[in-house]
Amino acid sequence: MKTSYTTYLFTLLSVLSLNACKRPAQGKVKPNILFISIDDLRPTLGAYGDPVAVTPNIDRLASEGMTFRKTFAQLAVCAPSRASLMTGLRPDSTRVWHLGDKFRVINPNTVTMPQHFAQHGYHTVNIGKIFHNYMPDSISWHEPDLRPTRYLRKDWLNRDGETFYISEEISHSQAIKRDSLLKLVPKRYADGWNTGPAWEMAEVHDTMYYDGSQNELAKHTLSRLAKNKMPFFMGLGYFRPHLPFAVPKKYWDLYNPTEIPLAPNPRVPENAPGFTMNSMYELRHYDGFNGIGHPQSSYRMREDTSRILKHGYYASVSYVDALLGSLIDHMKKIGIYENTIIIVWGDHGWKLGDHNSWGKMTNYNVDLQVPMIIRFPNQMNRGAQTFEITELVDMFPSLCEIAGIEVPDYMQGTSFVPLIKDPKRSWKNAAFSQFHRRPQESADGKRYMGYSINTRKYHYIEWYAWDPQKGHRGEKKGAELYDSLEDPHETVNIASDPGMDRVVRNLSDQLARGWRSARPI
Repeated sequence: MKTSYTTYLFTLLSVLSLNACKRPAQGKVKPNILFISIDDLRPTLGAYGDPVAVTPNIDRLASEGMTFRKTFAQLAVCAPSRASLMTGLRPDSTRVWHLGDKFRVINPNTVTMPQHFAQHGYHTVNIGKIFHNYMPDSISWHEPDLRPTRYLRKDWLNRDGETFYISEEISHSQAIKRDSLLKLVPKRYADGWNTGPAWEMAEVHDTMYYDGSQNELAKHTLSRLAKNKMPFFMGLGYFRPHLPFAVPKKYWDLYNPTEIPLAPNPRVPENAPGFTMNSMYELRHYDGFNGIGHPQSSYRMREDTSRILKHGYYASVSYVDALLGSLIDHMKKIGIYENTIIIVWGDHGWKLGDHNSWGKMTNYNVDLQVPMIIRFPNQMNRGAQTFEITELVDMFPSLCEIAGIEVPDYMQGTSFVPLIKDPKRSWKNAAFSQFHRRPQESADGKRYMGYSINTRKYHYIEWYAWDPQKGHRGEKKGAELYDSLEDPHETVNIASDPGMDRVVRNLSDQLARGWRSARPI
């Protein structure tokens, strides 16, 4: 059997990197790390109190570990969020502000989380979406960008895992559309494959969709790694519930669509600035949605369409939950479950009709709040949860501390290990996020940067004019304030309300002081 050039190159790089890697200290067994990303996952999970979600495996993991109920992403779109958490730096430090920014080009000397673990004796492996889609950052891994064999076609190397359907008719249509699109603009997102229907429910085995196929690859890889003396750091990135909601029909059948509630906040927040919302261009790529309007217009989606989209999202979450359960069962079977740190996280939230929108890409908490669950060997307080504020940028230093390796001194997050030891202790007093609103997505066609601070009671956002070349903010253009206790769905901006002047002033000062001032004492 012939070996593809890509496979040969990856194997060669793996061997070379492995030989260069530090060995673990003699006599000390380090825990393995399974680092699991679930793309576009909001806290639509039973463990987070969602009464509709069918997620028994993630819920079981939560019952054996620690569930963080108030975790915030640093920027609500894939590439910037992942660049931040994988480097331990915030977006204004990585200078990755939107999908097209590449941290390795901006700063070639960046040391990522898997690189750091490799320097401390870990063998690092990447399957699926950890960095943004097929920006695998091969420098970070001994074994980068492993893929199921049937997807190792030359014309699919830049294709995203979420773009595959079961239907041959749909696949044929995709290829025709892609050819037309590439003639207009040769370099496109997802290599031009992100077309087709927004959902599919084929009666097939789990492994027939991409996530199921790569889950089997992950099992085989874990079996191989379990035989090595070196501990491993495996990044496993599931593509669902990212659009399209294409998963086996049995996961759709778990739900009665009439029992899935529609969004409790179906309007753009009252008194919101005219540039706060994204244009929903992501959904617009899919069949039947090319004519949808901007959320800050008179556009309203039909209820039947809203219901099937929300149904598809829930079905996709349940599909990934089942895959994760199968993976964990395999880990127990081969004897590595008890000595493995498992952390499950979403890179940002996703609006399901919230604020008259579908997708991410705002500073609202429906896009910023994410699940984060961890289980590790000899963990205290199993099954505990905390509502103290944490951030995705905290994962890097926390995993270092749990694994017993050096924490880099430039980390801009805070290890949450003390919070695991004492879930009732006070912690950070704020989380910091931001979003770069580009002209092609804003309702007024102008460019802005919005800076967000979440405290226990309030969510405050300041919007500024933005110079993308210099990376500098200009004149302040607006502000938003939401009472997170009285108005958790962020329906009314109260920044200009009488009597809120002092609150706005204090939050503005705290936002200006930044993340360092919010660290726990």
